[in-house]
Amino acid sequence: MTSRGSRTTARTSSGVRAVAHTQTLLSGDDGFGTVRRTTLPGGLRVVTETLPNVRSATFGIWAHVGSRDETPALGGATHYLEHLLFKGTRTRSALDISAAIDAVGGEMNAFTAKEYTCYYARVLDTDLPLAVDVVCDMLTGSLIRGEDVDAERGVILEEIAMTDDDPGDCVHDLFAHTMLGDSPLGRPVLGTVDTVNALTADRIRRFYKRHYDPTHLVVAAAGNLDHQDVVRRVHAAFEQAGALTRTDAEPAGPRTGRRGLRAAGRVELLGRKTEQAHIVLGVPGLARTDERRWALGVLNAALGGGMSSRLFQEVREKRGLAYSVYSYTSGFADCGLFGVYAGCRPSQVHDVLKICRDELDQVAEHGLPDAEIARAVGQLAGSTVLGLEDTGALMNRIGKSELCWGEQMSVDEMLRRISAVTPDDVREVARDILGKRPSLSVIGPLKDKHAARLAEAVA
Repeated sequence: MTSRGSRTTARTSSGVRAVAHTQTLLSGDDGFGTVRRTTLPGGLRVVTETLPNVRSATFGIWAHVGSRDETPALGGATHYLEHLLFKGTRTRSALDISAAIDAVGGEMNAFTAKEYTCYYARVLDTDLPLAVDVVCDMLTGSLIRGEDVDAERGVILEEIAMTDDDPGDCVHDLFAHTMLGDSPLGRPVLGTVDTVNALTADRIRRFYKRHYDPTHLVVAAAGNLDHQDVVRRVHAAFEQAGALTRTDAEPAGPRTGRRGLRAAGRVELLGRKTEQAHIVLGVPGLARTDERRWALGVLNAALGGGMSSRLFQEVREKRGLAYSVYSYTSGFADCGLFGVYAGCRPSQVHDVLKICRDELDQVAEHGLPDAEIARAVGQLAGSTVLGLEDTGALMNRIGKSELCWGEQMSVDEMLRRISAVTPDDVREVARDILGKRPSLSVIGPLKDKHAARLAEAVA
């Protein structure tokens, strides 16, 4: 909720009068920081959370572009671009960028997801001006030279190979394909060897210019900082780069659309000479804006979110069939996934699948006891707060919230939403979600002849 707002009129370098609008979004009464937002001329949003009692600060820039924005020919371009923005600008070499942050003991990195990309630096509070300068320079002044594209291609191909060598990671990409097919959401974030080899500097530059417009960016910072000081520094950096020329531009809203999932009951088997078989059994979940997501979060915690969860107890503790077993949810703008993962000996695959399927069916039909739901509510509430104990996590929270929802929610409100979930809410979402016929993805030393038997698990 907006507490108060103010408007500041300034004259840009081109002499145009422009208005920056600042709002206080969260007061900090929940024990966390005060959250403010300023919308700059040009549609660039700056969101900060001020915490006077810490000695660090994390500064990040979120771009509303991910792998789902790629055409098949551009597969992996978003992630490729993430690498290239570290390779040098008009004023800094790649070494200058890394050395500047290393010299103050800071951390700098980036990550690419299916619907957004984030670049960030975590430093001492006194070094925040440096972090602002370096990250803004990367986002606005990167050269994306042909020689850098060629040099980084090998690094990205090695990253793809590293992922392929980790079947416990790779199986989640396979599950996305099983559920979403050859669609932007169903394809891997890294791209493939073929698509990465086909990308050129010109293609990546055009992709950069199309998607890194200020209206599609959110600047987020959390820690011991002054909001207006951050705004001034960001404004100066973007204006100097000539990125705020469209003074009447409005920020882009949250992503919308409607993405359909493939028919249930699909089985995809990828044969690999591995010691374990890695499986994901899953169903369509919820979009991230669906109000039932709180109930689904509680259901997920009860089913496979911890050592006391049903799946952990049944598969690992009672039968010793797997070391790692858990459930998870993935929410996108217009759809979602719910999956159960387990890694086990190939000879135990069918036993593990039967137990997981039986548990899902049991909960879908009969629900969960009140005691399990109460425990899951407490687990979800505690993990939510404990996951926000550093400035990096807080920067992620406010940046992603602004980009994906267009609003901020206080920690107290998040806890209220979790606590408000009733046993009937959880049972209803269990019927709706788990009552659907599942699909299955498997990576391991299994042959195609096993597919028919595997299909029995999703029949």
